[in-house]
Amino acid sequence: MSKLSIIDQGSGRLVVNSDLTFKSIDGQSVKSLAFLKSGKEITIDLSRVANADSAGLALLIEWIKYTRSKRIPLKFKNIPEQLLTLAKLSGFDKSSHFVIHTDLMETG
Repeated sequence: MSKLSIIDQGSGRLVVNSDLTFKSIDGQSVKSLAFLKSGKEITIDLSRVANADSAGLALLIEWIKYTRSKRIPLKFKNIPEQLLTLAKLSGFDKSSHFVIHTDLMETG
């Protein structure tokens, strides 16, 4: 996958449908935060992220900072092991933004 792709599933649910790496994230990706205004609470599903690196973690941190400034609750779920390892190294895995368990999947 070459470019950051985010799918809006409605009701504040978003799915990242690409890698979160230096190759997939560009300056425009970082500046484009409009998708984060989609609801009162936002959940970003990372289950389709095959590869992630420190650029991916940095992008998630930017999203956290942005939503905090707008007072929009944000959570990530189905976090790939690569990204979770990076988050643990930096202490972000203890953040309330990271939902470690996948039991939050909605049905219907």
